[in-house]
Amino acid sequence: MNETDKSKQAVSAGENITSPARRRFLGSTAAVGAAGLAGAAGMGAMTRSTPAHAAPAKGGLNYHIAPGELDTYYGFWSSGQSGEVRIMGVPSMRELARIPVFNRCSATGWGQTNESLAVLGDSAKFQNGDLHHVHMSYTDGKYDGRYLYVHDKLNTRVARIRLDIMRCDKMVTVPNAHAIHGLRVQKAPKTGYVFANGENIVPLPNDGRHLDEPEHYWSVFTGIDGESMEIKWQVWVDGNLDNCNADYSGRFAASTCFNAERGVTLADKMRFERDWVVVFDIHAIERAVANGDFIKIDGCEVPVVDGRGKNPYTRYIPIPKNPHGINATPDGKYLIANGKLSPTCSVIDTRMLPDLFEDKVELRDVVVAEPELGLGPLHTTYDGRGNAYTTLFIDSQVVKWNVEDAIRHYKGEQVDYIRQKIDVHYQPGHLNASLAESSEADGQWLMVLSKFSKDRFLPVGPLHPECDQLIDISGDEMRLVHDGPAFAEPHDCIIVRADQVKPMAIYKRDDPYFAQCRAWAEEDGVILERHNRVVRNGNKVRVYLTAIAPEYGMDKFTVKQGDEVTVIVTNLDRIEDLSHGFAIINYGVSMEVNPQQTSSVTFVADKPGVYWYFCTWFCHALHMEMAGRMLVEPA
Repeated sequence: MNETDKSKQAVSAGENITSPARRRFLGSTAAVGAAGLAGAAGMGAMTRSTPAHAAPAKGGLNYHIAPGELDTYYGFWSSGQSGEVRIMGVPSMRELARIPVFNRCSATGWGQTNESLAVLGDSAKFQNGDLHHVHMSYTDGKYDGRYLYVHDKLNTRVARIRLDIMRCDKMVTVPNAHAIHGLRVQKAPKTGYVFANGENIVPLPNDGRHLDEPEHYWSVFTGIDGESMEIKWQVWVDGNLDNCNADYSGRFAASTCFNAERGVTLADKMRFERDWVVVFDIHAIERAVANGDFIKIDGCEVPVVDGRGKNPYTRYIPIPKNPHGINATPDGKYLIANGKLSPTCSVIDTRMLPDLFEDKVELRDVVVAEPELGLGPLHTTYDGRGNAYTTLFIDSQVVKWNVEDAIRHYKGEQVDYIRQKIDVHYQPGHLNASLAESSEADGQWLMVLSKFSKDRFLPVGPLHPECDQLIDISGDEMRLVHDGPAFAEPHDCIIVRADQVKPMAIYKRDDPYFAQCRAWAEEDGVILERHNRVVRNGNKVRVYLTAIAPEYGMDKFTVKQGDEVTVIVTNLDRIEDLSHGFAIINYGVSMEVNPQQTSSVTFVADKPGVYWYFCTWFCHALHMEMAGRMLVEPA
């Protein structure tokens, strides 16, 4: 038997999943990673895994969605350097759509249309972004399907997506911060704040003073009004803030800090055996702002409360080491911070936080367990049955463990809190279970977002895809049921019930998204739903077009070389899924116009000649004939 035949035989036998050969490369990685950990108690965990394709649990979930059937969950994926949000069907893992946010999108015209440029504001100059986390708005701890909130680590922005139209409608650049990483929203009674962590420490103000004087470097924690997207306040803190989360009472938020040393080199950032979870008392911060107990950083009007050292607004809970993720349990009792450079997680009892701020207990008293889980714990999610699931980056595993048993063990009882470990491929970062970021965690599906795919898929060159793996957690044992490639770089996801999201199929004509177009039309005496005409004001020209399959309201319009031209297109079709587009050849102009939507784009007609415009979205048997001419007269 030749090597090719041996390989095929191994694949057919399932060796591609769990064989030592397929996971051999992990040995050196784990050894290097373990050297950086605080303690080695978790090393033995590497041998306690379950093969990824375990026998189906009795009564396991059906993950096959037949043609024409609908998924039972929406998955909202971040995309890292791609700058967009991706919508997946779960459990089929079919990609349903992409929502452009911090990127340019030639399909929709995002980053070019007047509507999208109004949302982007001054940050439209950035044509990229690093979208790390995605979180939905809440009512009473449950997903309410109104908004998604996302952030741009690269350019220090936070954005909001309307879930009725699946488009970004608000965006804000966060002052004083330097890269936004952790993002969470207030869970109860209703999403009021969006919390944003400033990851990197910089001088405040960052205006050229103290360039190479790290003792003057700080970071800030920001509270943003989720309805208006206005920045309400910031808290000046010690150390780099990583991930954050919120409790279910509405009073507290908490962030991991991976640089208590306030270092600026790798070695400096790893000197201490313990860093912090910083807990924020939102009510105390609000009182300080109302009472004027704040400062303003030069050139910025945002109130900044000083949360460094001993103060009424923050508490710094020591935990090991360079912690990363922090996740609230669905019952609201605990916040679990993941050690990253420690084999442990730290379980913080949220019910003790009021006493902590009243100095009735010591900082470490609120830590009620620190289970040893394995090498490189990064993030934790939940099944609503008392079990937690944590990614082990170095071990390339997910570990299932019981929270209450871990607390009993911490108190001295001889109880095994680990339920199972399963190999994932490879180096997992975030994970999330269905509804697990809400009080309704249902313990059905677990999504693991692994950073390396190695040999899981056909090779595509030096830049490998990521690897998304879906695990059935409905039974006693985890069961891997699907994996698939994902392009650069899905960082995080949430999974929500399909009935919690209610997108529109057709725009409402009074939608604020095209309010500017309606204002222009009123100024020009035009009815968007009826008129097709060219309105000139000096060298500024507005062209109003209707579109109804398969034609535009005008088959040509004339402008002059050098004119600033705004084309405003209204889709009069009332049929679901009958989208039009508008594009002009050799002018780089292209945008979507969905049913009953008005869209606009502005450009300079700098080249004389005949330029055809056409519909970009297939809409009719005569779609190819849906076109017209822009005639540009020479100057």
